[in-house]
Amino acid sequence: MTSHEPQQITEHVVRDLDDLQALADRVVELVQASPRAQAANVEANVLVGRTRHALTRFANSFIHQHVGEDTVSVGLTVAVDGRTATAGTTDTREEALRTLIEATLESAALQPVDPHWPGATPPADVAASGNFDPDTADARPEQRAERVKAFVDVAADLRAAGYLDTEATWAAFASTAGQRAVGRATRATVDGIHQTDTSAGSAHQTSHRLADLDAAAAGTVAADRARRSAEFVDLDPGVYEVVLGPEAVSTMLTFLGVYGFNAKMHLEGASFAKLGEAQFDPAITILEDPADPRAIALPFDNEGSPRRSFPLVEAGVVRNLAHDRRTAKRAGAETTGSAVPGGSEFGAVPTTIKLVPGTTAPDDLVADVERGLLVTQFHYCRVLDPKTLVVTGLTRNGTFLVENGKLAGAVGNLRFTQSFVQALGAGQVVAIGDDDRYADGEFGAGVVIAPSLRLRAWNFTGGAKG
Repeated sequence: MTSHEPQQITEHVVRDLDDLQALADRVVELVQASPRAQAANVEANVLVGRTRHALTRFANSFIHQHVGEDTVSVGLTVAVDGRTATAGTTDTREEALRTLIEATLESAALQPVDPHWPGATPPADVAASGNFDPDTADARPEQRAERVKAFVDVAADLRAAGYLDTEATWAAFASTAGQRAVGRATRATVDGIHQTDTSAGSAHQTSHRLADLDAAAAGTVAADRARRSAEFVDLDPGVYEVVLGPEAVSTMLTFLGVYGFNAKMHLEGASFAKLGEAQFDPAITILEDPADPRAIALPFDNEGSPRRSFPLVEAGVVRNLAHDRRTAKRAGAETTGSAVPGGSEFGAVPTTIKLVPGTTAPDDLVADVERGLLVTQFHYCRVLDPKTLVVTGLTRNGTFLVENGKLAGAVGNLRFTQSFVQALGAGQVVAIGDDDRYADGEFGAGVVIAPSLRLRAWNFTGGAKG
């Protein structure tokens, strides 16, 4: 070929799971055929994903942004004689893949031996395929706009803001040790607020089906909270009985999962979790449950291992941690399929956390409170002590004083400083609601399924300014 002849470019077309698996397999073939693999022990894990994300944002009751993207990505982790490196690309041309592989192998060869590398993922059956709704994957912008309009129109006298998005994910995995897996999932979320001149109220819904979202109902909840909060009083700090809405409970569960049930944190002595000990109220059972029919999760994790359902806390007793293959090797355990991107640094995290609901209707949780607070949402939470999981944060978008079983009026946002473990400790859980659903816990939608919760005590330490 002369320099004037056009170079033939092979681009891998990715449309469905078969294409994704073929691309993952091709990357493994290229790794095994590389010159470095002929002179060293080379292993590889390959995760290929296609994500179609569509987003509609609104503010001041008008849509101001429609965006969408459909992206294919290739993630590659290699080990060269036990020295590891990870890299990725969105360029699926053959030459780009060869370049990615050579650069990643070269990088790995320069690293020290990784003592926690568990080897490429071995074959393991992935029985599930994921909750996937074709109509959600193919949702059009006007379908999102219709629902935004429904959210806005229920309170024309207020100002609405938020987003409604849909996401479809297809993924395939292949490794030099022989693991192969495919899966797919969809998600749809509406999250927004209605505002008066002095207050705001929020609402959130997430499902794997766009058709499940009732945007008008969400808008009604947000508007009601905003109107009830338009006039508020400041409350003195102190310890109050609380009823927490699903969003506030979701924040607690997210922090428990990330900082407590993360096996890497546990191995390094930074977790509160003590396996086999009754650290929570007997009413508390927390599951990692990707098998829940509402779950929004691929059936395998970032290492290609099948996701497992298992109890994190059972009747108050800490039973298990979330493991990836790295932490499982260190602990002499088995992976739970909880590997996440960046997990070699951060650890393994449960991503379908569920607090088992109770039998009490949300209104009845409030009806039995003599004096306390109803908190719908926490905000800007930060860990002060990971070992005890003392967290400080704020309330927002709906905080109400409860007296004699009724809402007595809104209160200004409060700062709290509270150990989440202590708040859920023995004798502290008065009742659990029957209203469990996907709730947003600060780290994003589609991670936690939580009900409302009535707790005996919560430590509020100041107003929003400190």
